[in-house]
Amino acid sequence: MTASYKHLFQRAIAAAPERLHFAAHSHHLWPDASYLGQLAAWEDGVRLADRKWERVMGAIWPAAQAHVAAELGLPDPATIVFAPNTHELLLRIASALPQRPLRILASDGEFHSFRRQSVRWEEAGSATVERVPLDRIVTAARAGAHDLIFVSQVQFGTGQVFEGVAELAELARPEGPWVVIDGYHGFMALPTDLSAVADRVFYLAGGYKYAMAGEGCAFLHAPPGFGPRPQITGWYAEFDDLSLPPGSVGYAPDARRFLGATFDPSGIYRFVAVRDMLRQEGLSTADIAAHAAALRDGLLAALPIEADLLNPGSPARFVALRSPHAARWKAALEAEDVIVDVRGDVLRIGFGLYQDMRDLNRLIGALRGL
Repeated sequence: MTASYKHLFQRAIAAAPERLHFAAHSHHLWPDASYLGQLAAWEDGVRLADRKWERVMGAIWPAAQAHVAAELGLPDPATIVFAPNTHELLLRIASALPQRPLRILASDGEFHSFRRQSVRWEEAGSATVERVPLDRIVTAARAGAHDLIFVSQVQFGTGQVFEGVAELAELARPEGPWVVIDGYHGFMALPTDLSAVADRVFYLAGGYKYAMAGEGCAFLHAPPGFGPRPQITGWYAEFDDLSLPPGSVGYAPDARRFLGATFDPSGIYRFVAVRDMLRQEGLSTADIAAHAAALRDGLLAALPIEADLLNPGSPARFVALRSPHAARWKAALEAEDVIVDVRGDVLRIGFGLYQDMRDLNRLIGALRGL
């Protein structure tokens, strides 16, 4: 039996009490702490008005940086910068590389956002892209001739975990290649320690999934010396250089060099509130992962449908089940207010802190009904 943490999610559960939500990997339900964070953002906005940004950048931002650095084992929180989404940060990274066309290496299982952008770059003649299976990324990278190497820590479609970050980091240089790890399905899903590679790899993730903070709180860890002057840039990136002569384009000396312009800080407030709540509850990512693993193992032990498991033994926070019936199953479950999701012919069932064994038994019963 696993413990129950439903008391941390009372508002989300009460909003749809009959719903059975097993899509934590897609749209993680929000804990009550995120509501308090959202209220704090609004109250600071009206209380401080024009002076709001002093609190955002002077207190909330550093607190969020410290939480990310602690989670990832980063030696310097100043290497963390926030943005509304990871795609915005990807564009700034690419703009900081001087070569054109860019020579990109990626896995063949990257998320739609990167896949679409990279295909469009190819169409425009601004990039050439080599896509290989996940298990061939390191070999292809060692063959050289790439400016940017992009790979997910956990593949969004299959749940496969990439174990070659250290090998790619050995290849990274400020002059290229640059290594970018998409950690959206890894951050706060499984314990991640970047301390040994923090000076050589970029890491992208955000609050929408397992960080439980919702949209608008993506972040980038940018190693020092990599990309000092992104071409796609906003005025927030030169906060330290506002005294420069007119016409000059200055950049902050830390990760803020990748900043854009004015943004909605409420997502960062929510992230800090959620992380503070977890600290108060004594819950680490390892604890949450163990809770999810117990649910996952319980499902697989009693799985009443026939499908190919694509990520056996994976610590990913969802199971990926391939079947020609995947889309039909997803629709049938949704009609019963049982929420999972599908990617092509892959049914994905995800696990989170707001589920317990009673929920798992209900899910198994719903699957049996198929």
